[in-house]
Amino acid sequence: MHPLQLPFAVHIDERDETGAVTAEYAIATIAAVGFAALLVVVLRSDEVRGMLTDLIRHALALPA
Repeated sequence: MHPLQLPFAVHIDERDETGAVTAEYAIATIAAVGFAALLVVVLRSDEVRGMLTDLIRHALALPA
């Protein structure tokens, strides 16, 4: 036996996707949290708040 040769076969499955779904969930969760943080920042601005208030007032206004 060659000195660098192992006495047993080592099988490496290159398609082993153990944990891939968990990683995908983690990435999707991080993206959702980032989007939610951006949405909070945008909705807290006075300009957007005014636009939403006007939209709600217009939607709830009785027709003349």
